[in-house]
Amino acid sequence: MVRVYADVVGDLFHVGHINLFKQARKLGDYLIVGVHSDKAVASYKRIPILDENTRYEIIKNCRLVDQVIIDAPLTLTKSFIRNNKIDVVAHGNDTNPNFAEQHKAAIDMGIMKYLKYTPGISTTDIINKIKEL
Repeated sequence: MVRVYADVVGDLFHVGHINLFKQARKLGDYLIVGVHSDKAVASYKRIPILDENTRYEIIKNCRLVDQVIIDAPLTLTKSFIRNNKIDVVAHGNDTNPNFAEQHKAAIDMGIMKYLKYTPGISTTDIINKIKEL
């Protein structure tokens, strides 16, 4: 069994998240999704609109997801990867200057896969559309 890991904020769950999960599932047999805590997200972005417990519950109930890791780390370590028996790490190929550091362990292990980011939809886009109303 190939265990695939993807991490997300998962705020204002939308089709971009679903597309990421669909692509990640194609890389293996079992999809683990790490969901970042409110505190972790606020450290580099903004406080999520939906609180972490709501986001955990939404993603846990997505039929594409086999397992959720709550309070997932922003930066992956070899220990985290081994302890969770992860064979492949997947992430959208959107640009983020922190990716090199956050994904270094997976890159060094040769298990990092960047997937096509869904253009035109993001939580920030949704927030901006609401603000325009």
